[in-house]
Parts: sequence; structure tokens; C-alpha cells
Amino acid sequence: MGCLKVSSKSSPASVAGAIAGMIKDGVAVEIQAVGAGAVNQAVKAIAISRGFLSPIGIEIVCVPSFADIVIDGEYRTAIRFAVEPRYLRGTVDGGEAR
Repeated sequence: MGCLKVSSKSSPASVAGAIAGMIKDGVAVEIQAVGAGAVNQAVKAIAISRGFLSPIGIEIVCVPSFADIVIDGEYRTAIRFAVEPRYLRGTVDGGEAR
């Protein structure tokens, strides 16, 4: 699983490109953000990446969770987003169930 760390100064479009590229390569992505600004940029990036992937038939899901991490010897709470392709039940190729 690839881990992307997003800050409040991260470009959502650049992060979205990284997400889309990893998902296309079959790699599940984990995004980590600490602070409101970073979480905002991460959510924007996930939405933009969905726009990149949807036209080529790849839908994604995002599962948020909390993570306790240490930054400069200080404990912080991060938000982690697991981003993975969505596979529809009853299908092999991810298309509509017939």
C-alpha cells in the first residue's frame, strides 16, 4: 500500500494525479493528513482523483480512520484515508451486474 502524506500546502491536483496513477497501477493508497487544512486538501484530492478515474471506468471508495502518530516527539492525531478501487458485487470486471 502506498502512503501519501498531505499538508495544508499540498496541491490537490498533484496529489490527485498521484492517487489516480497508483490506483491505475493496482496499488491501494493510504493518505495521511494532520490538521484541518491538510484534511481539506486531502479530501479535495480524493474528489479530483475520482474525476480522473471515473471516465476510464474505475470507481474508488474512501475509508477514513484515525491514527496516533509522533511528530517532533509530540503525539498527534492524524486522519488516514484508505483509497481503493470499488468492485461491484457479482462482477469480475467491475462492470454492471447482468
